[in-house]
Amino acid sequence: MNSKYILAMCFLVILSSCNTSPNKVTNVSDYNDYLELAENKNLMDAEKEYAFWTAKTEEAHNPYSYSSQIAHAYASMFAATGKIDYLKLAEENLIQLNESKNHESSGAMKSLAANYISQHKFKEALQLLNKAEMNGDNLKGTQKMLFDVHLELGNYKMAKAYLAKFENMSDFDYLIRLAKWSDHIGNLDAAITYLEKAKTVAESSNMKGIKQWSYTNLADFYGHAGRIDDSYAHYLMALELDPNDAYAKKGIAWIVYSHEKNPDEALRILNSVMRDYHAPDYYLLKSEIHEFKGDMAAKDEQLALYIEAVKNKAYGDMYNQYNVLLYTQENQNLKEAIAISKSEIENRPTPHSYDLLAWSYFKNGQLEEALNLTRNHVLGFTSEPLALYHSAEILKASGYLDEVKGLKPDLMDSTYELGPLMAEKVSQL
Repeated sequence: MNSKYILAMCFLVILSSCNTSPNKVTNVSDYNDYLELAENKNLMDAEKEYAFWTAKTEEAHNPYSYSSQIAHAYASMFAATGKIDYLKLAEENLIQLNESKNHESSGAMKSLAANYISQHKFKEALQLLNKAEMNGDNLKGTQKMLFDVHLELGNYKMAKAYLAKFENMSDFDYLIRLAKWSDHIGNLDAAITYLEKAKTVAESSNMKGIKQWSYTNLADFYGHAGRIDDSYAHYLMALELDPNDAYAKKGIAWIVYSHEKNPDEALRILNSVMRDYHAPDYYLLKSEIHEFKGDMAAKDEQLALYIEAVKNKAYGDMYNQYNVLLYTQENQNLKEAIAISKSEIENRPTPHSYDLLAWSYFKNGQLEEALNLTRNHVLGFTSEPLALYHSAEILKASGYLDEVKGLKPDLMDSTYELGPLMAEKVSQL
């Protein structure tokens, strides 16, 4: 056989193996019914809840009697649709509730703090939780939320101290936070172990909400660990509980795209989700998948939809990270990326925030500033794959090739999490 023909055939085999997954995990028949739902039951239930409590309010002497319940209905509408206006309406009702109680009810303050956490208003949440802690009632519940906020703010010593205050290996709330802490310090195996224990507690309690949370979060962590079969199984378990779970469907779409290299099916899943669910980051994911396909016109169309969506000022700081990554990816608005990153550091001085600024400096040609931030605030402070990739690129540009070689094995192990486009960049380090 002609040697050139043999080489050509080998090349085709290699090319094919780069674009198809050797181990197909998903099966359309497993999830297709969930994509063809005629109605959004979660939204309908939330609207009924809202109607019930607003009718009760009209009968009440105090106009704020049912503000908490109405806020809960709005929060459920937000969870069902991703529409930020519902979260802001929940905030308005919770502010009114706190005012009516003279800011002395720990329960009301914690409800508003939870809303602020969803909006990434972590400093405002911390102020409320500190006051709720001083009140002293339901103290463990307050301490659990204080752990959450301190971890988000990068106050790691405080977060660890609060975690110790409510230690209980049979408590679901403690176990999920211990998992979060383990993941923060880079111990993914321990994080999965604690989440699995939390799942057992959730299933024994038979409470739908915490079972749902367990399944989707375990699915995420299994994906990080390369356990794609387990990840897929748990997303399906979440959908069995809640057929409208947009997050679980998005997780399956990621498996189809990143693991199986089937962009068209991933887009089909996402398009079905976005009939009812409208969070802006879904446009970014669709944009990435279109770029993987080589359809740059469709990629740009999705980016334009994202940019239009986040013009809504109600989002506040919720999409700062996404905006920085978009600006640096497109090499546009780099000064704005730097300004946003500095704001994120002021609000949340975490390794991830410093990474955003280092990466923005790097893309803007400020290599020395990027390297200093990477060495002083990122490397050794986080194991998050995207931050490690940014660090590797900055080290490579600075001539520290041996250190890049040291990072590359972990990055190669994280290519599923990073996605096919990033995987190609990792291979070129």
